[in-house]
Amino acid sequence: MKRLSLLFLALFVLICVTSPLAAQQAEWCKNLPRPAYSKLERVPTADPWFELYRIRPGVFAIYEPHQLEEVISYLIVGGNRAVLFDTGMGISNIQAVVAGLTKLPVSVVNSHTHNDHVGDNWRFSDIYGMDTDFTRTNARGSKEDAQAELAPDEICGALPAGFDAKAYATKPFHITHWLHNGDKIDLGGRTLQVIGTPGHTPDAIALLDEKNGLLFTGDSFYLGPIYLYRPETDLDAYVVSMQKLAALAPHLQLLLPSHNTPVADPGYLPKAVAAMRQVRRGEVKPVAKDGKHEYMFEGFSFLMQ
Repeated sequence: MKRLSLLFLALFVLICVTSPLAAQQAEWCKNLPRPAYSKLERVPTADPWFELYRIRPGVFAIYEPHQLEEVISYLIVGGNRAVLFDTGMGISNIQAVVAGLTKLPVSVVNSHTHNDHVGDNWRFSDIYGMDTDFTRTNARGSKEDAQAELAPDEICGALPAGFDAKAYATKPFHITHWLHNGDKIDLGGRTLQVIGTPGHTPDAIALLDEKNGLLFTGDSFYLGPIYLYRPETDLDAYVVSMQKLAALAPHLQLLLPSHNTPVADPGYLPKAVAAMRQVRRGEVKPVAKDGKHEYMFEGFSFLMQ
């Protein structure tokens, strides 16, 4: 009887301890999984920090659902080599995940050099980067932005075993090839064209797989709040870049963005251009959000100062 009483006491304590934690779960966390993922082909992985999805033959989305940014990196495989478009947060080892998907040589290409896209660059020896001062500065690494990603309301679930939160930083990395607008990367049977899309950052790019009708949009477009409020953001440049991408829409089958969900309809690109024009003409009333202004549209929004 005494043993049974102790068991009930232990259960009562467990409920009292865990209930406040559950109540404190971030709102964004409660909305996962996003419905779009149920329609995609899931690929098994031993690392619980990541989820893997096969989007098209030779194209894998590497999704990080346990952090607010919901970053998506892409492994794009050709006949002779592969490109990893971004390396994510660097909270867990994306190189090990990639090694389980291909044995071909892998080069890193970054959509831009914000910390949540270059976190594991340091693990790779072959890295392409846009030839900008912004890129060179960020390649030195930083700790402040990385640490901000670990705030309690930014994490959903457990961090990886053995992860040292106090030491977490974006480590320096070495760029071995400088990229420019219009450059092409031949993977063997698959060619990726670099499209400079400055605006979100000075070094932002998209990758076009013209043969397969795929456009990897980076942070220039994704479904959800598009961040356009940081000091390095240039709205004039962003509009020009989006017009450039929107012109490609009739020839595309699929957009592959770098946050939230890995698939979007190309028809969103001209809609985003029209939406930004409305914002800049003062025709849309924003909603206050975390000290910023959010301009809402169907499927996406612009988060601005």
